[in-house]
Amino acid sequence: MPLDPEVVLAGLDDEQRAAAMAVTGPVVILAGAGTGKTRALTHRIAYATAIGAQDPARGLAVTFTTRAAGEMRTRLTGLEVPALQVRTFHAAALRQLKFFWPRVVGGNFPKLLESKARVVAEAASRCGLPTDTAIVRDLAAEIEWAKSSGHAVDDYVRKAAGRTMPADLLPADVARVYSSYDDIRIDRDLLDFEDVLLLTVAMLDQRQDVADEIRKQYRWFTVDEFQDVNPMQARLLELWLGDSQEVCVVGDAGQTIYTFTGASPEHLLSFTKRYPDAVSVRLVRSYRCSPQIVALANRVLDAATGPAAALRVSLRSEAEAGPAPTITAYDDEPAEAAAVAAQAAKLIAAGLLSREIAVLYRTNAQSEVYEAAFANAGVPTVLRGGERFFDRAEVRTGITLLRGAARAAGSQSDATAQPVELGQEVAAVLSNTGWMPKPPAGSGAVRERWESLAALVSLAEDLAASQPLAGLSELVAELDRRAEVQHAPQVAGVTLASLHAAKGLEWTAVFVVGLAEGMLPIVYADTPERIEEERRLLYVGVTRAKRDLALSWSKARSPGGRTGRNPSRFLADLTGAAVPQQPKSATTKRRKVAHCRACGRSLVTAAEATLGRCTGCPANLDADLYDRLREWRLRLAGHRGVPAYVVFTDRTLQAIAELQPSDSAGLAEIAGIGPRKLVEYGEQVLELIAGAAVANIALPEAPPIA
Repeated sequence: MPLDPEVVLAGLDDEQRAAAMAVTGPVVILAGAGTGKTRALTHRIAYATAIGAQDPARGLAVTFTTRAAGEMRTRLTGLEVPALQVRTFHAAALRQLKFFWPRVVGGNFPKLLESKARVVAEAASRCGLPTDTAIVRDLAAEIEWAKSSGHAVDDYVRKAAGRTMPADLLPADVARVYSSYDDIRIDRDLLDFEDVLLLTVAMLDQRQDVADEIRKQYRWFTVDEFQDVNPMQARLLELWLGDSQEVCVVGDAGQTIYTFTGASPEHLLSFTKRYPDAVSVRLVRSYRCSPQIVALANRVLDAATGPAAALRVSLRSEAEAGPAPTITAYDDEPAEAAAVAAQAAKLIAAGLLSREIAVLYRTNAQSEVYEAAFANAGVPTVLRGGERFFDRAEVRTGITLLRGAARAAGSQSDATAQPVELGQEVAAVLSNTGWMPKPPAGSGAVRERWESLAALVSLAEDLAASQPLAGLSELVAELDRRAEVQHAPQVAGVTLASLHAAKGLEWTAVFVVGLAEGMLPIVYADTPERIEEERRLLYVGVTRAKRDLALSWSKARSPGGRTGRNPSRFLADLTGAAVPQQPKSATTKRRKVAHCRACGRSLVTAAEATLGRCTGCPANLDADLYDRLREWRLRLAGHRGVPAYVVFTDRTLQAIAELQPSDSAGLAEIAGIGPRKLVEYGEQVLELIAGAAVANIALPEAPPIA
C-alpha cells in the first residue's frame, strides 16, 4: 500500500512540516538542539517518496556516525521507506571505491588500516623523533587533519602555520613523519580512512565515466550535521552532485565543536551563497529542554561573535517547565565532586534512573575526582568517551613506578636522609616517564597524558595534607583502594563524559562542572575563534539536559589550596554579573621547549628542565656557591621552622650554582623559582651569587611559611 502523504505529515510542527514538504531543489534546515531534526529529515524523505517526487532507491543519506545512521534507518523503516541508503561519509565512499577499484586501478583492494598508531610510531622512529604513545596519537591526529583538509605533505608546513604542534615539534618534523608514514603505508599496500575519501574524490574528479555512473545511481542527497563536514567531505558531496541541486543539508552552527579535526561551519554558512534559490527552514522548537534550560542556552549564544553567530538558532521550549538551573561555586574540586555526587544520589533516591544523569567536563583528565566521589558515595558510574582513570596506560605506568619506588624506600635504613615532601617525591618518580611540572602547549593526547600524571601528583599532595606522615607506601595503598572500588562491575550508572563525547546525547539531569577560567574556555584557547568554539561547547553541554541542570566551578584545585581561580567568563553572560578574568598572558602564554644549554638537545625530564641541561652534559658548577646556598637554605629553613626543601630543592640550588643569573629575570627562568619565591628570596640569592657570605644575609622578619 502506498504511503499516505497526510499521514506522513501528521504530528509535525509547522517548521518541521515546512522542511518535510520542501522535497526538491537545494534545502538547508537550521536545526537547534532538541528540535527534532532527525524526525524532520526522515519525514521529508518519506513525504517525497509518498508524493512521487523522489525515488528512494536513487537517494543517499549521509551521517557522521554509525549510531546516527542506524537511528535514521530504523525511523525510515518505520515510515515504510527501507530502500533509501543511509551511510556515513566514509562507508559510502569505501563502498564506491571498492566497486570501481578493479576498473580504475586493477588488482586486489588494499587492506584498510584500522589504526594509524603502529605505522605512525614506526615513521616517527625513522625520523628520530619520540615514539611515546601520547605523542604518536597526536601525530596521527595531525596527519588526519592534514588529509581531511586536503593538505598534501608538500603543503603541510605552509598550511599548518599557527597550529599547535604535537609535543612542541616543529612543523617540518611533523611533515617528515607525515611523509614517512605515507611511504610505509604505500609500501605495505595499506589505506587509512582519510585515503578512502581522498581516492574517491580523485576517482570521481578524474574519471568522468565513473562519476556519471554514480550520479545516475544517486539522484538526491540528504546530509546530517552539515556544520561538521571537512573540506574533503564537502568536495566529495560536490562531486556526487555534479550539476544537480537535489541536496538537503541540516545543521546547527551553534554546535560546531570539531574544528580541530578539520571540520568547518563555513560549508553550512555559505550554503545559500552557493545555492541562492535554496529553501531555508529553521527548527526552533525544543522538545528536549525545559523553558528554564532553553532560556539559559539562548543566553549562552546571545554573546557569541563571528560568522557562526549569524545563523544561530534562538530556541523556544515545547517541554514542561522544570526547576531553574543553578550556578554554584565550591571551595575546591573534591568539594565540587562530592556535592555533585550527593545531588545525583538524591535524584536517584527520588526515583530518577542513574542512566538519566550525566556529569560533563572539558577534559577527560577531570574524570578522576568524579570517579572517586561517586565511588565514595556508592553511586555507580559509566565513563563515556575515554578510558577510566586507572585504566589509562600512563596511570598504570605511573603507579608501577611508584610501587617500585615505595619498595625501594622501604628497604633503605638511612636515618640521616633528608625527608622529601610526598608531592615532590611523586613528581620526581614520574619524571622518569617524561612528565614535567609545566603542562605541554595545546590539546590532544600529550596534554591528556600530562593531566593524568598531574592528577597522581595532586592525589599525593592531598594525601600528604590529610596525613602528614604518609609516604609512598601509603599513597600506593590509597591508589590501589581507589582502583578496586572504581572497577566494580556496573550495568548502569551515572554517565561521566567530556563535552565533546556528549554531543548528540541527552539526559534528564546534567551537571556541567569545572567551569573555571582556564578550563572553559581552556587555557590554550588563545584566539577569538577558539574562544567562540569553547562557548559552543558550553552550549552543547547545557542543551544535553531535559529538566535538571547544574553548573559549577571550584575556587581551588585541592582542599586548603590557593583560591586563585576565577569563574568562566561565560558565566557572566548567564548571571549578568561581572566576572574577573585572568590576565591575558595567563591564558595565552605557551610553554617554550627547553633545550640543553650544552648540547642543544630537547630536555625531557623534570630534573633536566630544572638544571637546564642533559644529565650527562658538563655541569660547570660553582662548588663554593653551591655550598653557600645550601648553608643559607638550612639557616633560613631553621629560622622558619620548615624542611629545607620547602625553601628550594637541591636541584634548584644546583641550577642556581651552575647558571649564576645576575638579576631577577634570570632567576625567574630557573624551574622551581616561582613568583612568590622570587619575591621572598630573590634578593638574598642574588647577594650570594655576587659573593656575599651567608652570615651577612639578613634573615627575614616574615612568619614561617604555611
